[in-house]
Amino acid sequence: MPAGVSWPRYLRMLGASVLSMFAGAQVVHQYYLPDLSIPEVPPKPGELRTELLGYKAREEALAALEKVKAGEKLD
Repeated sequence: MPAGVSWPRYLRMLGASVLSMFAGAQVVHQYYLPDLSIPEVPPKPGELRTELLGYKAREEALAALEKVKAGEKLD
């Protein structure tokens, strides 16, 4: 018996831990929207873009929404 508990209880806790880890990873991927594409040619040193594209798109959408609410025309 690992950790002094029965095997069924140990396996349930292991399964719950793994499922919560997968759920957390999914939430992070949905929030940050990472770019998972693989370029055919690796970038040269200094060319790698490390900005959060999902965050940038969300900020632009919020700025456009505020313009619409203020009655301004969009670009």
